Amino acid sequence: MRVLLIGANGYIGRFVADRLLADPAVQLTALGRGDDADVRFDLATGSPGALTRFLDAVHPGVVVNCAGTTRGGARELTRHNTVAVATVCEALRRSGCGARLVQIGCGSEYGPSQPGSSTAEDAVPRPGGPYGVSKLAATELVLGSGLDAVVLRVFSPVGPGTPAGSPLGRLAEAMRRAMQSGDSELKLGGLGAQRDFIDVRDVARAVHAASLSAAQGVINIGSGRAVRLRDAAGILARVAGYGGALNELDTPPGLHPPHAPHPSTSLRTTIGHPRPDLDHHPTTPVAFPYPDGCGSWQQADVRTARDRLGWRPRINLEESLADIWMEAACRI
Repeated sequence: MRVLLIGANGYIGRFVADRLLADPAVQLTALGRGDDADVRFDLATGSPGALTRFLDAVHPGVVVNCAGTTRGGARELTRHNTVAVATVCEALRRSGCGARLVQIGCGSEYGPSQPGSSTAEDAVPRPGGPYGVSKLAATELVLGSGLDAVVLRVFSPVGPGTPAGSPLGRLAEAMRRAMQSGDSELKLGGLGAQRDFIDVRDVARAVHAASLSAAQGVINIGSGRAVRLRDAAGILARVAGYGGALNELDTPPGLHPPHAPHPSTSLRTTIGHPRPDLDHHPTTPVAFPYPDGCGSWQQADVRTARDRLGWRPRINLEESLADIWMEAACRI
């Protein structure tokens, strides 16, 4: 089976590439913007016609699209997450290769959900921010394309390679700084959110399974269990061997002036949106919401993935956090 992987250098794409390369039946071609891609092509600026010519030359049986961005303004998010997918869909429609499309979506497309509930694929999407809107628009393009296609809505991926700017990446970095400086107390803000964390290697297994299946439509990929960020912080402290106190800070934004240190605070960090004006002032006592626009709770209903892909998550959160910590510890 010949597979064209778009976005092989991204967080999810790297693990998808590893998983596909481990399958001796797969012939993998990587397309992307980097120098190490087999073929250099920028989906955000390239034309459907140029991509069609490449598809006709390579003739893949499956196209996996892991490309996209999580950061930037509405225009950048639209260009990389929506326009790029429109290019892929149009190129596949024009091409004679007849390839199946596996598109990586995200749980942010659903937006906020009722605490205690599990979000199934038939839930009405109400994304709470521009990232979720751009990804939902991409999903709608795929579903309306008439192609043999499936969209995997990945909830909160974690594990090795977790971006340093993500909530768990920022948490690991805060703990690394505390251990390096000998702080006996770590005060953390923004730990109230509960999210469905899924290891990125399990996501790669789901992509592999979707490539081989005939499943179409939307399929949730998550653990099926929401975990509070403060509980994830406790697990991370245990695997890191951090013996200091973890104290939660829920100070509302604006209660203290910017850059003003709080009495008796040894170290503070926020786990949600990074703020450029505060990033270099870890003593600032301000908490921010989780940055995906999904409110306080998100949990996936993953029965469809089990039934249609034969997929279940295998890697527990403690192992994922241990791998995040190993990478952070290398910077001590």
